[in-house]
Amino acid sequence: MEKKTLDGETVMSLETPDLAVYRGADYMPTWVAVNEERHGGNGDVWVADGYAQNQVHRYDKAGNYVASITGEEGTAGAFSCPHAIFIDTRKADHELYVADRSNGRVQVYDLEGKFKRVFGDYLTSPSGFVTHGELMVIAELQARLTLTGLDDEHVAYLGDNHQVADVPGWPNNLDGEDKPIATKLLEPGKFNSPHGMAADAAGNLYVAEWLIGGRFVRLGRS
Repeated sequence: MEKKTLDGETVMSLETPDLAVYRGADYMPTWVAVNEERHGGNGDVWVADGYAQNQVHRYDKAGNYVASITGEEGTAGAFSCPHAIFIDTRKADHELYVADRSNGRVQVYDLEGKFKRVFGDYLTSPSGFVTHGELMVIAELQARLTLTGLDDEHVAYLGDNHQVADVPGWPNNLDGEDKPIATKLLEPGKFNSPHGMAADAAGNLYVAEWLIGGRFVRLGRS
């Protein structure tokens, strides 16, 4: 992985960790989170290998490998597709959230990599995080956004359309020969397959959906 300027100049490279699990095996990062110094952090860079070896790696601000977590540090068990990671600054003690997607849960660590807790009995497929005030928004691949509070409690669902995930071929449709085709089931106000999110400085939320042709949904700040 590389860090670049907005002009495309490479200023730092993060090498694949020199771990036995990667010898002859894939490394397929899905997300990056930075413990930003402007928020009182130390500049560490965390990288989620969500599509290969199901680990999350920590680098220092100079790009040197520090350590890894696998989900087996605590009571929850090994990650399965840790698709997204997020450094939550809503509380005095900042925390690392890991979207343990295929397990339908979120695992929470401190910023030294120590397991703290797990939650998710109201989740199916967490795929990304943003925060807005005291709320956290969790993108769920199975067709909704989930809002949680400071104590990880469920607050609400947005655009809930989870039943669409039961349609053959989801997140797409199938033709008469069972080949994937663009879905015909997109509806305003309902999600199909939220895959990632970002928020801008004004508090607007942008949701990227995973499907043939793609779809971006903008939710304006209220």
